[in-house]
Amino acid sequence: MVRGARMAGGARSIPMLRPAAATALRRLRAQTVHTLRQLLRALVVTNMWPSEADPAFGAFVRDQVIALRAQPDVDVDVFSFGPGGYLRAVRALRRAHRGAGYDIVHAHFGLTILPAAGLRGGAPLVVTLHGTDLRHPRSGRITRALLPLTTLPAAVSAALAGEIRGAGTDRRVAVLPCGVDMTRFVPIPRPEARRRLGLEVDEPCLLFPADPQRAGKRHDLAIEAADGTRLLSLGGVEPDEVPLWINAANAVVLPSEAEGFGLAVLEARACDVPVVATPVGIHPVALTGLEGTLCCPYDTERWRRALAPHLAAADPRVAGRRRAALWSSERLARRVVAAWSELSGARLYSAAADPHPGSGQP
Repeated sequence: MVRGARMAGGARSIPMLRPAAATALRRLRAQTVHTLRQLLRALVVTNMWPSEADPAFGAFVRDQVIALRAQPDVDVDVFSFGPGGYLRAVRALRRAHRGAGYDIVHAHFGLTILPAAGLRGGAPLVVTLHGTDLRHPRSGRITRALLPLTTLPAAVSAALAGEIRGAGTDRRVAVLPCGVDMTRFVPIPRPEARRRLGLEVDEPCLLFPADPQRAGKRHDLAIEAADGTRLLSLGGVEPDEVPLWINAANAVVLPSEAEGFGLAVLEARACDVPVVATPVGIHPVALTGLEGTLCCPYDTERWRRALAPHLAAADPRVAGRRRAALWSSERLARRVVAAWSELSGARLYSAAADPHPGSGQP
């Protein structure tokens, strides 16, 4: 009898049969699809995935999986579990996917290497590091101890990749960000966005694009820069509503101390909304040279001067969408498939499809 196996976060899993029958079915399926379509089968293992309790948590990983599933000749399954519980995840992952015959296992977040390595078999193991997994004192030590188990370590930015011991000298390290969904993050007329959110149409306001509880994002400095202007935030906001909040703001303000990548700035750029941010993560490359933006260390008076013309305009816009498209989720999914293809020998990807397939920056 078939028993449905349902994974945390609503992720797709393989139906469960009696062990012997399940193993035979998986092997037959893998052999058939490889023969007929040269299908590359990948399993993403992540402790960051949206749930009913926290729909925003790991939304960037979900968006990358959606973009990967849209690529030709790629089949992607997901095993997700909540933060912590890594040893339980080892057992659950084996029960759900042992013998499935994946060509690639791809973990997100350093500590997730542990359960992913327990399943991989002979498949190459990729891990994408996001920042905290390397920079937190305890997580960083564990992540570095687990990295030798991987075939290819990757980071979401070139700067973060440089923090991996031996990067570029003793070992190869890839840069594989998650990217911005250019179909979801689009310019929306500010009055329309505000009406849909129940905000005053004519009141100037700024957006702090994070949860104020995240101390490293420095909500306190954003309040100081706002200088009494209403400051919105994304704490508790559903992912599908984030584009509305960005478009509702006169400008986005992000004085972060550090960023592994900096997706929030790219999402604002995709909406053509002005941005003022500190030079961390991807911010300098995404913002430098674009009129209507400021990327520099936090300085109260300088930031207030940069925000003033945007607060005085009814619907201020800047030409940022073209720059943001360099980090589109679709384009960066092709970069992930390129790495998978090279490691697995599947030959599903041509470097000519991407003008900058191996670069950490555009």
